[in-house]
Amino acid sequence: MSFQKFKTIYAICVYVSLAAFDNIVIGLFPPLFKNISQDLGVPISAMGVVSAVNILATAVSSLFWGYLSGKYNRKKLIIAGTLIWVAGVYLTSLSPSYLLLLAFQIVTGIGLGCVASIGFSALTDYVPYHSRGMILSLWGMSQGFGGIAGALIASIISTLSDWRVPFEVLSLLGLLLIVFYFFVEEPKIGNTEPELRALIEEGQSYNYRITLSQMSMMLGKRSNLLLFLQGFFMNIATGSLIWLPTLYIAKLGALGYGNKVSVIVASFLYGIFQIGGTLTSLFGYLGDVLQRRNYKARALITAAFVFVTMPLYILLFIFPINQLSLPETVNSVTLFFSLMEQMFTNPWILALFTIALFASAAQSANTPNWLALITDVNLPEHRGTVFSIANLANSLGRTFGNLGVGGILAFVSIYLQSPGDYVLTMSLLELPLIPSAICYLVMAKYNVSDIEHVKKVLDNRGRTICKRYEEYADRDEKRST
Repeated sequence: MSFQKFKTIYAICVYVSLAAFDNIVIGLFPPLFKNISQDLGVPISAMGVVSAVNILATAVSSLFWGYLSGKYNRKKLIIAGTLIWVAGVYLTSLSPSYLLLLAFQIVTGIGLGCVASIGFSALTDYVPYHSRGMILSLWGMSQGFGGIAGALIASIISTLSDWRVPFEVLSLLGLLLIVFYFFVEEPKIGNTEPELRALIEEGQSYNYRITLSQMSMMLGKRSNLLLFLQGFFMNIATGSLIWLPTLYIAKLGALGYGNKVSVIVASFLYGIFQIGGTLTSLFGYLGDVLQRRNYKARALITAAFVFVTMPLYILLFIFPINQLSLPETVNSVTLFFSLMEQMFTNPWILALFTIALFASAAQSANTPNWLALITDVNLPEHRGTVFSIANLANSLGRTFGNLGVGGILAFVSIYLQSPGDYVLTMSLLELPLIPSAICYLVMAKYNVSDIEHVKKVLDNRGRTICKRYEEYADRDEKRST
């Protein structure tokens, strides 16, 4: 392996790891909702507002960071953003009141906005065109596992101490991550575009940068508009899923298990039920292969998987936890192995796991292909900004889904007892997956012209820069003779 290839793999690993942290922060909250609300003296429904504020702050700030990514050194910006979110997370652990908790989560979101937009912008300049979906799937996978890691960190550590310690641990991990940034090489914009290969091989730079006057063109592109809309509807459904541990805490409580046991087991179930997300690279690879044959393929195949996701998750919410037998202990290791034993000895738990496997696998097809399409239909200098706008649309959807659970739950709980109220509420919030899939179907025909336009522009620009360089070289040679 060449040293340059090693540096590229190292950089991809760092940026993929980086992507996990915004979801770790989001994942920390649901298992701690009850503990934080009791400590700060607020209703548990107010905790959904905290997660929503963090998501919105991340999305809005990413617009600013995304624009900067097309103009300045992304490595320095990433370090600055990481320091901001680390400070926000640590201050969150010190929060003496609900209002300060909200304020510190806004600070955290401002830093995480940098991670989301600039991390994506840099990663696309490391990823070869022919394997975008597969490698960008690692970005999506790390975000999914970030949410799981956050839930596990919160559940295990909080049962041994209190709700503040998980935030202290996360801030320390963030500080350690900064060390790895110093060894990352800043990628050249457009470095992996096949149309610019001749330009890069001659040692020249793609020197086009984003300007404010180009915003209307980016926003008016039909593929982009549909990607924004698709992400909004998709994230209403996926945003509500952060309440999945709360649903299972309610189900376990209904079976007679204590709160601490329920919190730990629900977090394990939440993590186990996301295993299907490991197939995201397979769906990213499938999208890459089909997209090389037809520029409509990536959108069409993803539409099918998004539509299938809806009934699978509704079935998961409805399916009962029957014949579950767990020891009355708060030892997380004992509970984990007992739960694993139930997977093999209890057909109800095995069936539940199977449904969750297919649901999370179908959902995982969306992220790598959505990210690849944003990359395919936009010029290199526009990708960070377009991703930031798309991320804002996603975050608005996720916020709507997050807050929607609290709002719908307050109404439904008048007529249904727990956990039935959670089941109906979360099932209703999976319905936006229908318009999400339709957006992909409509988008498919526009992808063809938008991708062809990007390739044509890059090819013309590459030829122009090479020609200009040759003219300068000839002129210098004549002067020297």
